[in-house]
Amino acid sequence: MGPIPLSVLLPLTVLAVVVAVAAEGNAVDDEYTWPQWKVPLVRKRRTVPLSSPNFSAHAQSELSGTCGIECQRRLPAASLDDLEQFLSYETVYENGSRTYTSVSVQGLNEVTAWSGNASSSSRRRREVYGTDTRFTISDKQFSTKYPFSTSVKISTGCSGVLVSPKHVLTAAHCIHDGKDYLDGVQKLRVGILKEKSRRGKGGKGRGGRGKGKRRKGEKGNEDGEEKEDNGEKGERRGKQRGGKRRSRRSAESDKPSFRWTRVKKTQVPKGWFKGVSEGLAADYDYAVLELKKAPKVKHMDLGVISSLKKLPAGRIHFSGFDDDRPGNLVYRFCSVSEESNDLLYQYCDAKPGSSGSGVYIRLKEPGKKKWKRKIIGVFSGHQWVDVNGDGSQQDYNVAVRITPLKYAQICYWVHGDSSECQVA
Repeated sequence: MGPIPLSVLLPLTVLAVVVAVAAEGNAVDDEYTWPQWKVPLVRKRRTVPLSSPNFSAHAQSELSGTCGIECQRRLPAASLDDLEQFLSYETVYENGSRTYTSVSVQGLNEVTAWSGNASSSSRRRREVYGTDTRFTISDKQFSTKYPFSTSVKISTGCSGVLVSPKHVLTAAHCIHDGKDYLDGVQKLRVGILKEKSRRGKGGKGRGGRGKGKRRKGEKGNEDGEEKEDNGEKGERRGKQRGGKRRSRRSAESDKPSFRWTRVKKTQVPKGWFKGVSEGLAADYDYAVLELKKAPKVKHMDLGVISSLKKLPAGRIHFSGFDDDRPGNLVYRFCSVSEESNDLLYQYCDAKPGSSGSGVYIRLKEPGKKKWKRKIIGVFSGHQWVDVNGDGSQQDYNVAVRITPLKYAQICYWVHGDSSECQVA
């Protein structure tokens, strides 16, 4: 066979290079794409009534004695019977009644192997030391727009995230201390950031009320509501035209305010309760609140990712209402330092009040060029973790991961039909 003409060889070489570049591009795209997971089914077996809770527990700013990533490595793997017990749950209704629901798990063996990854990278404390890397989203123009608008304030002092038009995901310890429900859960409410006030600009607000007037019985004594009313009083005090007064009124009107909604029911996995899952309780520090009325706010979907440290960027994001910046939404992003099947240690600066925030990342949707944010975990907050099983503790920033099983349970709570929750 004679030599191949250059006119034939050159196009073939160019084609090979193009194919190689395209293949490499597809591999890179896969790294930035949400993976598809087949999810097991969590089905209700039986629901029985329980006595009403005492609602006697008190909120804790820090959790201690948690069996974390290092501690859990020494524990045996949970059996199917164990998992079904941990995923069984209690439901508390707004009238104070309570039920217990046992569940079955089906199709667990069909789920792609869920392999956690661990790293021995260094970690630092949750409390802010040195440069504070948090961002205060104080301008309503941004705090009431997606994705920040999905963050909500829980009346027990925590944060949460909207995962459906009327469901909020938060941390279980914001509702229950492992032994009883917190004293504020009986009248639990969720605060949604208001986009703007319907009053205070001269004209009547919704319902035909004049400027500054309230409905009968309305006290206006909640966080944002009170601030908003104070701003209106300033407008009613006269028609002074001083620049300072105008600036003060403008600043007051820009402060965040909340629209509070009552919670219809609360669901907490049994794995969070003391004496049930033993060293695995931290893995079940999540709860779902169903609101009586759906706010007209876009929610954020749940997602499942096997390893955050293997992602090209490897960053997580979350926003919450930190206590040291009252009334303001605080955003942060950071890298993950260590991960297991169920837990994350991360570097994000945070303060009490941010617990329960939805931890999210941003990847491409399969087969599309569109990027989408999804909740992949719940921020548990600052925890004193049992490291060696000998009582010695370290304080870490901990988040609970959304695994295929937890996705199945939360999705079932939201939709009430496990058949809608087969693919994450």
